[in-house]
Amino acid sequence: MSMINNLRAAVRPHRRRPGDDAYDSIHPGQSPSAVVDCAVYQDGKRHGETCSPREAARRVKAAKQLQGTPGSFSWIGLHEPTEAEFEGIAQRFGLHPLAVEDAVHAHQRPKVERYDDVLFAVFKTIRYVEHDQLTPTSEVVDTGELMVFAGQDFVITVRHGGHSSLQELRRRMEQDVDGADGTALLAKGPSAVLHAIADHVVDNYLEVASRLQSDVDEIEFDVFANKGGKGTDVGRVYQLKREVLEFKRAVTPLLRPMQQLSEPLQRLVDPDIQKYFRDVADHLARVTEQVHGFDELLNSLLQANLAQVSVAQNEDMRKITAWAAIFAVPTMITGVYGMNFDYMPELHHKYGYPMVLLGVATICVGMYRGFRRNGWL
Repeated sequence: MSMINNLRAAVRPHRRRPGDDAYDSIHPGQSPSAVVDCAVYQDGKRHGETCSPREAARRVKAAKQLQGTPGSFSWIGLHEPTEAEFEGIAQRFGLHPLAVEDAVHAHQRPKVERYDDVLFAVFKTIRYVEHDQLTPTSEVVDTGELMVFAGQDFVITVRHGGHSSLQELRRRMEQDVDGADGTALLAKGPSAVLHAIADHVVDNYLEVASRLQSDVDEIEFDVFANKGGKGTDVGRVYQLKREVLEFKRAVTPLLRPMQQLSEPLQRLVDPDIQKYFRDVADHLARVTEQVHGFDELLNSLLQANLAQVSVAQNEDMRKITAWAAIFAVPTMITGVYGMNFDYMPELHHKYGYPMVLLGVATICVGMYRGFRRNGWL
């Protein structure tokens, strides 16, 4: 709450404070500063070298005054900033305190929200974890978070987690000096960066879903493989289902926001970029269908595995019951002959003892063959 109170002035004219310099430093690769990269882009090209957020804001303002038309913006990339590191940047660019709190503390649901003239997007990043064999404790997917503030003349990205770096994406966009229509994609402004990030995240979803398919196929084969009807280790199926559920939570809430960004009434997105958001939404819909299919299939595999275990237990009980019935015959007959009565069948007959044993053996063999014929043994 302290940070929200401190950021109430975000909608008021900014006044420089003595401590602002602490939030503006950038020392790539050698400092604990949260700012990974910060640059200004004019007409689709990077203008000047890496600079501080304050310098980037100054350059964009100067370019607008010089050119008279909006044609430049700044792109600031941060990795796991603290409240103190992000507070100065948030005030300088007028970010809403609620969005800032979400960006700093992470663990947010995927969404796209609008705060005045700023779009705030939350993406769940997914990385497939390599493993030799799926076990009941295997980690299959690793998640992180990526927040994007897209204003009229700035883009601020906040990344949480050790994967899904945007450095390669930024480099590719900077090298794309001639787009399909002869214009660099970065010349379309912050909405082009937002699209590129969304497309990058969804492409990772497609790759992870493709590799996750192999794990699901492996579990399916193990469940229905001939293993004496004992089924597979239910812990493996349940663990994979938990990982798929984590994947599902990342992709499902994002589908509707991506569709909204492609709608004509979305004035904060360049009209030429909206059609690209439709493509992202289509890819995301395909991933969502795949993940839902994985979840339903794993539910079926869990039920099938439990059914196999139940059938195996029933078969074991039938075998036990059949053998108990076979052994009940000699137990009953020998019990009768052990009662010490004077008048017993064949008691004084010369071949009475062998005849009784032969009768017991005949009955037991007959019962055994009957059980075998009926599939009980």
